[in-house]
Amino acid sequence: MTATVAPPPQPTQTRRVVFPFTAIVGQEEMKLALLLNAIDPKIGGVMIMGDRGTGKSTTIRALAELLPEIEIVENDPFNSDPKDPDLMSDELRTAMAEGKTFATIRKKVSMIDLPLGATEDRVCGTIDIEKALSEGVKAFEPGLLAKANRGILYVDEVNLLDDHLVDVLLDSAASGWNTVEREGISIRHPARFVLVGSGNPEEGELRPQLLDRFGMHAEIHTVKEPALRVKIVEQRSQFDGEPHAFCDQYQGEQDALQEKLVSAQHRLKNVAIDYDLRVNISEVCSELDVDGLRGDIVTNRAAKALAAFEGREEVTVDDIRRVVVLSLRHRLRKDPLESIDSGYKVSKAFNRVFGIAEE
Repeated sequence: MTATVAPPPQPTQTRRVVFPFTAIVGQEEMKLALLLNAIDPKIGGVMIMGDRGTGKSTTIRALAELLPEIEIVENDPFNSDPKDPDLMSDELRTAMAEGKTFATIRKKVSMIDLPLGATEDRVCGTIDIEKALSEGVKAFEPGLLAKANRGILYVDEVNLLDDHLVDVLLDSAASGWNTVEREGISIRHPARFVLVGSGNPEEGELRPQLLDRFGMHAEIHTVKEPALRVKIVEQRSQFDGEPHAFCDQYQGEQDALQEKLVSAQHRLKNVAIDYDLRVNISEVCSELDVDGLRGDIVTNRAAKALAAFEGREEVTVDDIRRVVVLSLRHRLRKDPLESIDSGYKVSKAFNRVFGIAEE
């Protein structure tokens, strides 16, 4: 009689283990900006500027892992939403209008890394002209913008990226669509993603007109407190040694935060902001001499997202206070001789307009 050998235990998780978002210590400004953009992608993304080795990439990957799964049309290269025509490719929308049905699957939110050396074809996609002419079909090879639809597009060292590519990314992020045209053939597909850029100010600043296109701007600095630094080092050592066990410790917190995000996304459409508060926001922007109206729009959207995140349907002055610096500091005209921090200037203007005493 031969003994039956039990099959080896199957791994409980085949995806790469990611450091939990709820385990990240400090950097509250960056975490808040990312969460608000996850609730309302129309805020316009986040530019994160800060020192090297401060956990920028780790935090962004952790956010992608935290977000709930989305429903997509199976085998669709654009992660099309089977229920929202605005998040479908033109071909799929036409097919559904004709009464065709498609199988759907659920998948994790995509987090696409844009390499610095990427070409425009790699980012936007390419059209095979030869195939289009010989076979009469629109032969399209999707790029990174297609893969990023309904997900997160992360550009590390965005200040080193070619300005033309940055323009392409920001245009797609703002419009929600990517259009590729070549030799009279045009392909359009949805490209609704949260654009996250990061960089180190020592390696060069973004042009003001490009910086203004990012919805929010978070500044992060190296943690100074020795006790916190020790905690971060210990956490990283535990995660590297036993990643699954470490993640299990935070699973309850992760699930609770994910549920809070989903509730906020549903609540967002019901959140209202009082007219007087909107007037005050615009007065702050006017006093700071902010060009255009993006600052007003983003501050309103971010305050509503924050209220939704905290389970409320009415924006408060405190909501505005917590998002106004993130929404406006990068839109101020810079005086090269001025040493005052732009965040301080925004806070000062906010306190003056809203009648809040200086601390």
